[in-house]
Amino acid sequence: MKPIRIAYQSYTDEEQAGSYWENLRKYLAEIVDEGTAVDIKGITPPDSYAHALSEFRCAREVICNAVIAEREGYDAFAMGHFQDAGLYEARAVVDIPVLSLGEASMLHACQLGQRVGIVTINPRYISWFHHQIGKYGLRERVTGVHAMSFEPGAILAGFDDPERFDETVASFDRQAKPLVAGGVDVLIPGGGIAMLLYARLFNHNVDGAPVINGIPILVKMTEMAVKLKRLTGLSVSRTGEFEKPPPEVIEEFMTHPKGL
Repeated sequence: MKPIRIAYQSYTDEEQAGSYWENLRKYLAEIVDEGTAVDIKGITPPDSYAHALSEFRCAREVICNAVIAEREGYDAFAMGHFQDAGLYEARAVVDIPVLSLGEASMLHACQLGQRVGIVTINPRYISWFHHQIGKYGLRERVTGVHAMSFEPGAILAGFDDPERFDETVASFDRQAKPLVAGGVDVLIPGGGIAMLLYARLFNHNVDGAPVINGIPILVKMTEMAVKLKRLTGLSVSRTGEFEKPPPEVIEEFMTHPKGL
């Protein structure tokens, strides 16, 4: 089987993220198929504040990174960031598969239960997530979003501090229980960092509702997208949302990153 190379886009940077990258590298190596290589790509400065402006800034860099990944010979681009900032635009400018953590997690969750709930790390992400849910046409399936109260960088301490890990799990449970009581039957931690933290909890559930770890879902969907493209030529539509711009427009985007 021909090897698969995946560029995995984190919205952290390696220096800032502490042991997160080390844990993520190890985890990715454990879950990929034989012959698949995954290289983590970072963003500097990272997405360290829960706000749409930070997402917008990072999205621009991610779109450029998708183009670079394709030019460097990667077979696919996987965005390991639940907010999916830049996802549609990246799909529109490259011919390799582009998948993302939020969309992949929500779509898979719909196969595990009828009503899905998300627990994000910060209340300022709630409105963003509702926009995502609507964009993916899932308002009748993803019915609730609750929030903990961590900044993106703060939750990283859970990888090295057992007390902070327990604190994040307890905080997640406090927000998840009302969702389950209200009829949600599948739960999604709204962030890649939280998902990797909770990956150590085998068969993680809250009051019987499974808690999704979207990282292996994203990786396996990405591997499948590459295999299907090789097998059938299947790729994204070039009408509507993912219509590809002319090469000169892409190059203009790549070479003019700043305003004044």
